[in-house]
Amino acid sequence: MARSADELHRDAVELVNRGRFSEARRLLQAAERRANDPDVAGRVAGTLAYLTARSGAVAEATRICQAALDTPGLGGHTRAILAGQMGALAEQSGQFDDAERWLALGIAGLQDDPPALANLLVNRSLVNMRRGDLAAAAQDAEAARTIFERIGSPVDEAQARHNEGYIALLEGDLVSAMRMMSAAQRELSGISAVMGAIGDVDRAEVLRDAGLTTEAERILEAAAAVFGSSRIPQARAEAEFHLARSLLMHDPPRAGRVAAAAARRFRTLGNETWAARANGIRLRAALSGGSVRQGGGRLDDPRRPPRAEEVDEAASALDGLGLRNEAAALRMSHALWRARRGITAGAPIRVPSSASIEVRLLAHEARAARATAAGRHADARRHAAAGLDTLAHWQDAFGSLDLQTSIAMHGSGLVLEGLGSAVRSGRPDVVFDWSEQARHLTQQVVPLRPPPDPDLAADLAELRMMRADDSEWMSDPRAVAIRERARERQWTQTGRARLQERVSLDDLQDTLDEQTALVAYVYTGDSLTALVVTHARADLVPLHDAPEARRALPGLRADLDMSASVRTGPMRQVVQRSLDSRLATLSSALLDEPARVAGTRRLVVTAPGVLSGIPWAMLPGMRGRVFTLAPSATRWAAVRESPRTSPVARVGFAVGPRVARGSEEVSVAASAWADARILPADDATVDAVTDIAAHVDVLHVAAHGRHAVDNPLFSGIELADGALFGYDIDRMPRVPETVVLSACEVGRSSVRWGEEAIGMTRIWLHAGVRDVVATPVIVADDVACELLGAMHEGLAAGEPPAEALAAASLRTGLVAPFQTHGSGF
Repeated sequence: MARSADELHRDAVELVNRGRFSEARRLLQAAERRANDPDVAGRVAGTLAYLTARSGAVAEATRICQAALDTPGLGGHTRAILAGQMGALAEQSGQFDDAERWLALGIAGLQDDPPALANLLVNRSLVNMRRGDLAAAAQDAEAARTIFERIGSPVDEAQARHNEGYIALLEGDLVSAMRMMSAAQRELSGISAVMGAIGDVDRAEVLRDAGLTTEAERILEAAAAVFGSSRIPQARAEAEFHLARSLLMHDPPRAGRVAAAAARRFRTLGNETWAARANGIRLRAALSGGSVRQGGGRLDDPRRPPRAEEVDEAASALDGLGLRNEAAALRMSHALWRARRGITAGAPIRVPSSASIEVRLLAHEARAARATAAGRHADARRHAAAGLDTLAHWQDAFGSLDLQTSIAMHGSGLVLEGLGSAVRSGRPDVVFDWSEQARHLTQQVVPLRPPPDPDLAADLAELRMMRADDSEWMSDPRAVAIRERARERQWTQTGRARLQERVSLDDLQDTLDEQTALVAYVYTGDSLTALVVTHARADLVPLHDAPEARRALPGLRADLDMSASVRTGPMRQVVQRSLDSRLATLSSALLDEPARVAGTRRLVVTAPGVLSGIPWAMLPGMRGRVFTLAPSATRWAAVRESPRTSPVARVGFAVGPRVARGSEEVSVAASAWADARILPADDATVDAVTDIAAHVDVLHVAAHGRHAVDNPLFSGIELADGALFGYDIDRMPRVPETVVLSACEVGRSSVRWGEEAIGMTRIWLHAGVRDVVATPVIVADDVACELLGAMHEGLAAGEPPAEALAAASLRTGLVAPFQTHGSGF
């Protein structure tokens, strides 16, 4: 027996909810042919309009819906359903007033139909999100979720919860946004690839705002591919729009190309609202150095910006669509471009009351750039500092190291404005304040210990198994899902940050003794300066040869790797000469003059991300000196105030697998101590090392290490049962005072945004370790064995780590890349 039109419609709605749009359309077309009742025909038309809009033909969808509304004999319930559909279509077109009017009619007529009512509440929450009325949006989203929960509709409830997460994102609450969206995604992703991709696009926005652009862009590219293969061009173009927004932060040329392509796709679909949004991103990319013609071709002169009239026209179009935040971002990008070319005239920089954190920070940056262009450098610093204070207030909510370091992205332009102005002032006190301000963005959090989490422990254990069995584990879908859960837990469980107050120059000088100086390297984007601070004075040392150092850096890692690998034979001298020449160039350009000005035996070095990876201990200018690499002067001074443990310390050693002389290294080092706890290779599991770390003051691990560039918290030290990840360090109930990592690469860092560099050493320091001894490059096993064994003699005698390491280098004659991070002495 043939199914009725009503039955076919119900089945089609079920398929739509599962993202199986092609099958749903076939059923709806059959239902349309069989529908004799005007109400059934109206409901079928409403669902067909939804599918038509999904394909990008919003105007055609609106025509279908309006024709259904004009049908004589429609009941009030069907009219309310169709009014709600008209509201959803108006929202997609950016006609927010019309959308609210239609949705209000639908909501009023569906009070006795909870599922339909909840759907319209969800749509009205979207309208209010677009308008920036987040309180009203949250009220409707919560009401919808409550209805879906009461009637037992888990999929719809998950979609409403996802929308609540998106509202949290717009409010700047990234932790709540990720928590709610991830919870919803676990329900939605199993329905269909399309439903999973829809949720992924919004989750990628959270990652983008958190500064994790690599992951966000991977997700968006995958979602765009799903929408493309499913023939949903509107959703594909939206994913491309968000991809362009993410690329705008670090790759403007590509952002411009992607945005231009998305704008063309939207125009083909007749969606002028989304086309205007994509055009705004295209213009911002052009103003950031990624000029693209409207038609997609490159400009003859890639430095040529869009015309002022073009920017004004595009911003006015966005304003007219109610997208005031995006209009303001475009106008401020133009003001910033003009200011950086010395053009100070222009309209006042006004911030909409509902502006996002991105727009508020962009306004501060544009004001600072205008002040710089006008020669008002004190005003420039004031505007930049105000912006960084805004960012710091936002960061206060996040205790997670991952979030703290990644969202510093939003302040990188402000930092460079402030640092450049500070250096131009020629005042050491101003430069010091800004040097610390820059580092304070990611170093300000007092270490926090999250509560024990057995689920996280189980996830990390599974990842260890996958990493051991599969060299492609980073791209395995199961591994990706586990890594995302680990990040979510670290975000949500670390708690609110407790912040350190920045040290003043006077207070730092009181902390420095006559044998100790601070050398703070300050990078302004186009120059490098060293600030040398001693107990008695502070001096600025311009590093005019810094470009020579920048040219020497690219080949440094290869030379160091070759030096560690080629220990004998005729090539040894060739390799060593190349390495010595490169190290001498770096020392001459970066260190020799600041060290001469300091004139002290001990140095505290703070360096921006641009100098990440330099083996300072191997530079000729560091010979005979004791030094430590400190995250910031503030952190160094704070740690220095706390007393060290007594010389009779509790000591633990662990050996990883396949370390040629690991057992010998540990045996030699342990012999310096009266009592030491040793975990041989077979026993040095992650849990065993975690346990020993909680009961010793000095932990020494001789193992292979691996640095994860894209996700430094998944950098690892290889142990008997797999890698000890950065996330594992957060799970330790207590950490040692000193950690020695005789593991290649774990001293490396990934530079995320500007000043910040993050790696295993940074993770240990964040967890509360006082000193970390590590190397940023490969080191020969025999060198590690002899040098670190000699270092332990000093540690056992009560010498601080930096003193013990420097003395060991002098006694053995070994010049190696091991260096101390943290307090040092």
